[in-house]
Amino acid sequence: MRITFEISDADVRHLRREMKRARAAVRCAEEEDIIHAGEDMLKEVRKVKVPAYVQERMDRMHSLIGMLRDEDWALPARERSQVLSALAYCADPEDLIPDHIPGLGFLDDAIMVELVLQEMQHVIDAYDDFGAFRDALSRRMRAGLDRDQRTRKLIAKRKALHERMHRRRQKHRTSTGQKTQPSRLF
Repeated sequence: MRITFEISDADVRHLRREMKRARAAVRCAEEEDIIHAGEDMLKEVRKVKVPAYVQERMDRMHSLIGMLRDEDWALPARERSQVLSALAYCADPEDLIPDHIPGLGFLDDAIMVELVLQEMQHVIDAYDDFGAFRDALSRRMRAGLDRDQRTRKLIAKRKALHERMHRRRQKHRTSTGQKTQPSRLF
């Protein structure tokens, strides 16, 4: 069975307000506490039966957390804030649909994650490319590349990929007619 629905602009605005509310509620919280709360929520999702759509989005949230934790990647502040806001929202058990409601409790969290994934697609693509580059460098280290060379190459690649993701986001905004100030979920 397939069920589809559209989220209107008004719905997206409402979700943005909810995301801002969740982030404001934990504004004084340490980043690490938000990450741990998000990881704990993911553990709770694994304990219950959820629709495939929800499980797939929650699995993708692990990648977002990975970007936050990856010191080599050094996720820029704006993007860090986006991911942390999504985690703060999802970690709140009493969000739009309370998490304890069987079958539906994590649906709003999955929708929020999907919106974040769509909005951050250029960031995710760049991070995936960075990971592939780093893996290749690790293989080369075994063949004689020293640690200092590896560090310099990672820094240069990260800088190039950060620039690329910002260019692509700007190009996307321009091509879709969005204002220069991004219409962000958060």
